[in-house]
Amino acid sequence: MNEHDERGITMTGVDPDRLDDQQLMKELETIHRTRHDTLLYGSNDALRAHNERMAQLEGEYLRRNPRRTVAAGRTREGARERGCGESAAPHA
Repeated sequence: MNEHDERGITMTGVDPDRLDDQQLMKELETIHRTRHDTLLYGSNDALRAHNERMAQLEGEYLRRNPRRTVAAGRTREGARERGCGESAAPHA
């Protein structure tokens, strides 16, 4: 894991467990917003750091919200139901 200083700050930011709920959501929004550009244009080191930080933040969110609402359409079964009658090939 990352090394910490006396304030709990890692090379990638404040430990997620030290963030309040509002700060955690802001960090998650920021990292998701910057994901695409990091993937397309970031160095391998930048992408690795982004992956690690995103995993830390998302893990903390899931730890705090084990009973979060899951939309039916975001499950495998819901995706299969959405796919019923739909074809990947265009119709002539």
